[in-house]
Amino acid sequence: MRQSLPYAWNRTHPVRLTRVYVDAALSPGSVVELAQGTASHLAKVLRARDGDDLILFNGDGREFDGAIDSVRGSRVLAAVGNGRPVDRESPFMVTLVQCVPRGDRMDFIVQKATELGVSRIVPILSQRSVVRLDARQAESKTAHWRAVAVSACEQCGRNRLPAIDAVRPLLDYLGESVAGDGLRLVFEPERESQAREVNQGSLHAAEIAIGPEGGFGSDELEAFRVAGFFRTGLGPRVLRTETAAIAALVWLQSRFGDMQECLNPTSRTTDS
Repeated sequence: MRQSLPYAWNRTHPVRLTRVYVDAALSPGSVVELAQGTASHLAKVLRARDGDDLILFNGDGREFDGAIDSVRGSRVLAAVGNGRPVDRESPFMVTLVQCVPRGDRMDFIVQKATELGVSRIVPILSQRSVVRLDARQAESKTAHWRAVAVSACEQCGRNRLPAIDAVRPLLDYLGESVAGDGLRLVFEPERESQAREVNQGSLHAAEIAIGPEGGFGSDELEAFRVAGFFRTGLGPRVLRTETAAIAALVWLQSRFGDMQECLNPTSRTTDS
């Protein structure tokens, strides 16, 4: 079931506007048809009416003023108004290499990682993964996670969507990936944190890997080492895989990204 569409605060008018993702080109003066799920929710749950204001975005970094042009059953057309660039992306680019956990935990990870500004998510399967997917299931899951990321962007105000890769085996990914100039970390449960030993410098990107419920196998950890990943931990407690992903992202954003000032108040500079 689709969650309630989120809202964005309109500073010009004291109302809260629904943010809607449109998978199409947006240009002022045009009229677009909203996706069936979004349209049905607007019409049947939010009781939207002709003329109701919206905020529209399509992932290109802009927001567009919008308004409902017509509601006909579960079909909704929206008129597109003026657009403007609104950048809410983190300056620190994070790729999350996440082993797919069982149940709906991956939905939670994708949702929260998107809210925390991740730029790319790579779902992987490892030796100790409980989840097993055939090609059809993997394709369906990837499409579902992309929809979860879209919903999270609607909620949190991002105007660019994080990339969600197709599910693949871990060793296949490591064999294809190319190390850049960013930090590469693989987190292990019960391993002492050694992140301070990394020559961090002026980082602008990181790639982090989170294992399955049972952790990565020894040969997988060796493959990470060969690929240039630094092995480290997230404190003295054993974290669930979904907790580890969120904790790692918060740490990176607070150390290098756009959460520095709110989580590190002593780093703020004051005018003399």
